[in-house]
Amino acid sequence: MWGKQFPAGALLLLMLSAGYVRGEEIVALVDEQLPAGNALADEIWRHAEMGYLEEKSSAALQSYLGQNGFRIESGLAGIPTAFVASSGTGRPVIGVLAEFDALPGLSQNAVPERSVRIEGAAGHACGHHLFGAASVTAGVAIARWLDAGHRPGTIRVYGTPAEEGGSGKVYLTRAGFFDDVDVVLHWHPGDRNSAAASSSTANKSGRFTFHGVAAHAASAPDRGRSALDGVEAMNFMVNLMREHVPSDARIHYVITDGGDAPNIVPETAQVYYYVRHPQAERVVELFERVVTAARAAALGTGTDMTYEVMHGNYPLLPNETLARLVDGNLRSLGGFLYDDSERTFARTIRETLGDDLPPIDSTNEVQPFAITQGMGSTDVGDVSWNVPTVGFRTATWVPGTPAHSWQAVAAGGTSIGHKGMGLASRLIARTAEDLFENPEIIDEARAELEEKRGAGFEYEALLGDREPPLDYRL
Repeated sequence: MWGKQFPAGALLLLMLSAGYVRGEEIVALVDEQLPAGNALADEIWRHAEMGYLEEKSSAALQSYLGQNGFRIESGLAGIPTAFVASSGTGRPVIGVLAEFDALPGLSQNAVPERSVRIEGAAGHACGHHLFGAASVTAGVAIARWLDAGHRPGTIRVYGTPAEEGGSGKVYLTRAGFFDDVDVVLHWHPGDRNSAAASSSTANKSGRFTFHGVAAHAASAPDRGRSALDGVEAMNFMVNLMREHVPSDARIHYVITDGGDAPNIVPETAQVYYYVRHPQAERVVELFERVVTAARAAALGTGTDMTYEVMHGNYPLLPNETLARLVDGNLRSLGGFLYDDSERTFARTIRETLGDDLPPIDSTNEVQPFAITQGMGSTDVGDVSWNVPTVGFRTATWVPGTPAHSWQAVAAGGTSIGHKGMGLASRLIARTAEDLFENPEIIDEARAELEEKRGAGFEYEALLGDREPPLDYRL
């Protein structure tokens, strides 16, 4: 194995120091697919389907892959919208993740001011329409490159639903769909171009439902027991708990059911909690403290409480071997600039984003390589603890745009999103080419994964043995 012969990163450093340059064939193959990829992204942007409900979006991605010769297996792990599409034969096996779910309540037209497209509907405020389209576009280009006889190997595109709180990839990981994969590639829309080796927080969530006794709130309040009191007592205790948790923990909630009318003592009420920390074991501990607070709240208010674990994600486990490879390829490809109409759009939308924004032309830059700790969470984390995994971001949004905003939806429905998506697709393909041509990098990445996981690591999903919550967005 390469990792036993050379120090970590040695092959990659040799490649870079020697000015290692591949041909542009695979990039040209990507560019041939981009018109279809852009149309596919726009179609999914219009569908804007939420987690586990992405029937049209999943079908569109599968149709495109099927038309390009991929073998498709759908309905993975009991999830109707999950699929894996394969092309090629033998090893290595390179997996590419493709997401496609939207976020609730963020419908937006592709214009630089707040303009709701469909009242109350979802919107692609995290850019997963671009994520899915870029990944399948790259997958087709890689498959054609393999078909041309360059190297043996298999490319797989994984259609992974419900990243936004549904943990779709966790169920695929738990069911073993990544067990024979050598490397997994993924990316995410953003407002700048970066291949930093970033971690994330582990995350566990639950819905806590309190059950009380209904009564007339004015004439017979003594005969009632308020489920809403249970929710509020729980929230009060958890908020007191914040002083006594690690500073890098995050706990947040929304009340999803607070009763029906002020003059009725609420019979049921519900609160939905997320608990995050960079370490999975600390998330488990903190979540149990939240559960204890819920039990105490029920006891103190004379109500009953039940809870359901909704999802659980491991933190991303960065693989520096792969991250430096991707960073080198990103710098080789470079960024891009806006045309006049895109620049006008960007200037208008930046007026809604506040001050201290990065320059508009930062889309043409690559951010410095770094090893960072992010505070968000993703179900890619579970994949990364089982397979050497690497990701990156490209500027699909106007610089300064936060994720989960209407501004992200707007830019993602324009050529600004297409430009960042095209860069992502090229970068995935270029990196896959490196891995197929240099399997020693895969050996080195595997050795790094095993060292970071530690001896005796056994994967156990944070969400336990629950089935996928296919109705969590209904």
